[in-house]
Amino acid sequence: MAVATEGSFAKAGERLGIGRSAVCRNVQKLETQLSTRLFLRTTRTTNLTQEGERFFENCNQGVTHIVEAMNDMLDLRQGPPRGFIRIRSTVGFGRKVVAPLLFKFSELYPDIAVDLSLDDRPADFAAEQIDVAFRDGRIEDSSIIAKQLIPMQMVLCASRAYAEERGLPSMLEDLAQHDCINLRLSGRVFEWDFKVDGRMRKYLPTARLTFNDADLVLQAVLEGRGIAQMPGYQIRDYIARNELVVALRHNVPDDRGHYICYLCRQNLPSRIRVFVDFMTEQIRALNSLCLGEFNPDYLEREHQA
Repeated sequence: MAVATEGSFAKAGERLGIGRSAVCRNVQKLETQLSTRLFLRTTRTTNLTQEGERFFENCNQGVTHIVEAMNDMLDLRQGPPRGFIRIRSTVGFGRKVVAPLLFKFSELYPDIAVDLSLDDRPADFAAEQIDVAFRDGRIEDSSIIAKQLIPMQMVLCASRAYAEERGLPSMLEDLAQHDCINLRLSGRVFEWDFKVDGRMRKYLPTARLTFNDADLVLQAVLEGRGIAQMPGYQIRDYIARNELVVALRHNVPDDRGHYICYLCRQNLPSRIRVFVDFMTEQIRALNSLCLGEFNPDYLEREHQA
């Protein structure tokens, strides 16, 4: 293709960055493979034969598409990020944290389209063509890149009305005297996790109410129906407004996290790279996700007083 376009083996070699002899050898191999002479060569000119012209015309469109495809890939890597990102998130974290940030991301990167789906099941990156997933808890899948965004704080809380009427547990053994509200997802009731004397301890309370939706659990707690253990991001606003109070703060587990996950670090498309960087920066900047900022120790002391 280069020889036909340049009309010279020497110029074709310069264009391709190889020697003239290498160009000649490759053309000769091609002519042998095709059993056809492609060029009429003299000391002064190099012209296509009739068969060579036909072969050039048939190849030209395909080679042009290949070059365009390669240039397009280079543009994706070097130019402004663009394209499509398919995102999966757990339901609660997706609604409360991820979805609100997507609007700002779209303003910063208008050429990137995003598709967010909420599902508490682990994402199958390959089968579902997921680019990025947000996961909660503990990550044990070694086949993916999992970057912790913030710790996942599972917090035992109750409404002020409930606390004033029933008090708050001061140790795990007190939980049996309280109305507990459980969460059931995918057929399984979630155990409550606590850290006691440096060790993780699970507790499955006998519940008066069980729901398969985290928002219903929250609503029941706000109405004073009982106590429940919920993630910090879900209740932070209610704690800040003193609508909820925290119990057993010093037993909050610290072995979980909120993660952003993707398949591979190498050759990460720029659209995914900027999304991961954006979400990491923005979510970590939400200082209110840190439970200590609400000073729950003070809330407990205030209630006891």
